[in-house]
Amino acid sequence: MSLPVAVAQFAAGLDKQENLKFVSEGIKAAADRGARLVVTPEFGMYHDPAKESEDTSYPEPLDGPWLSSVREVVRDAGVHAVVGFAERLPEESRAANTVVAIAPDGSFSALYRKVHLYDAFGYRESDTVVPAEITDPATFELDGFTFGIQTCYDIRFPESSRRLVDGGADALLVPAAWAAGPVKEEHWLTLLKARAIENTSYLLAAGQTGPHCTGQSVILDPMGVVLAGAGEAPGTAVADLDPARIQSVRGRNPALENRRFRVVPT
Repeated sequence: MSLPVAVAQFAAGLDKQENLKFVSEGIKAAADRGARLVVTPEFGMYHDPAKESEDTSYPEPLDGPWLSSVREVVRDAGVHAVVGFAERLPEESRAANTVVAIAPDGSFSALYRKVHLYDAFGYRESDTVVPAEITDPATFELDGFTFGIQTCYDIRFPESSRRLVDGGADALLVPAAWAAGPVKEEHWLTLLKARAIENTSYLLAAGQTGPHCTGQSVILDPMGVVLAGAGEAPGTAVADLDPARIQSVRGRNPALENRRFRVVPT
């Protein structure tokens, strides 16, 4: 049976309560349209891409008030949701860039801390974020599908996606805040399609919108076909995932079986 899923996009800022409203609206809109899973952007809790604030108190623990409120929204909506936030870690001055998958009962079904930090194109994410240790692939199951999580800049490293597929994922989730800039939107869509095509996997990417980010959240099928997209404005896009489509594509293009290399973390 097909699985209805959604990607929601918005522009988060420095006001955590306003950002909570954006996340909540995205989750509720997806649920109202019948989605069983909704992916929201990276750093949905707090985002300061222009480094306007010197506040270092914004990160919260997993049981903090912001994420607890999101879990209530998820329970009320009765969906699975993937949400990004800045996590406070013990004995760390920098936050973790964390994504959690929340089940309809409010429990965590997966957790991923970003491995590849965006120290590129003149930006230094590592000034405020600590790179995560490489652990087991972050995956969870829903209605016969296995979903694997990575974050934004990770998509530039194809081994990250391949490791999730090696871990059983047949759909890749990419919460992001993809920075705007020359050719950046083209990079975003090209890389997403490449990761879907080379892994013969569905891909759901949810990005923050302008002025600092590109938006362009999409749902891709295992051939890289765009099933749904949200353009540049805040909003939600919904599509159905079909397990038969994965089987059909992998039958015609058995690239995963034919490869002769494996991904091993350094």
